[in-house]
Amino acid sequence: SCGACLADPPHYDRARAVFQYDDASRAMILAFKHGDRMEGAPAFAAWMARAGADLLDDAELIVPVPLHRKRLFRRRFNQSAVLALALARLGGVRAVVDMLVRIRHTPPMGGLNREARRANLQGAIAVRPGYEAALAGRKVLLIDDVLTTGATAQACAGVLRKAGVLRVDVLSLARVVRTG
Repeated sequence: SCGACLADPPHYDRARAVFQYDDASRAMILAFKHGDRMEGAPAFAAWMARAGADLLDDAELIVPVPLHRKRLFRRRFNQSAVLALALARLGGVRAVVDMLVRIRHTPPMGGLNREARRANLQGAIAVRPGYEAALAGRKVLLIDDVLTTGATAQACAGVLRKAGVLRVDVLSLARVVRTG
């Protein structure tokens, strides 16, 4: 565990990523995220299934990080939901892509530090009404494309925990690694 995690423990249990978000991975991820380059999804999901095999084995439900409907309309798809569905096919675990909802539109978080990201997400994510009973006592694998500061995963895991989820693990395509 890192010092930041020890000082402020996350609501999720374990986190894995396929690779580091850096110059080598950025173009590929941005093409997928903003450029309608869906053809990479099956390979990305296969890589995620390998990197997070232990998380996938323990999961009872796969849930993607939600996009607000305004952002979804602009992008035309939720890249985390696409990955979640592809992972569900590979791992034989049910994905529920509308389990979490973004009830408040949040400004883009590029350039924001952990505290600003956390404040930006305050009250922005909720469990879709009617799904609470499906979550109680379950083990959920939360899917995100890029884990930056962990603020989004933290917000999602927090609402999942409040709904009675037993375990929340996070699997992402890439993770930002801060050095120095």
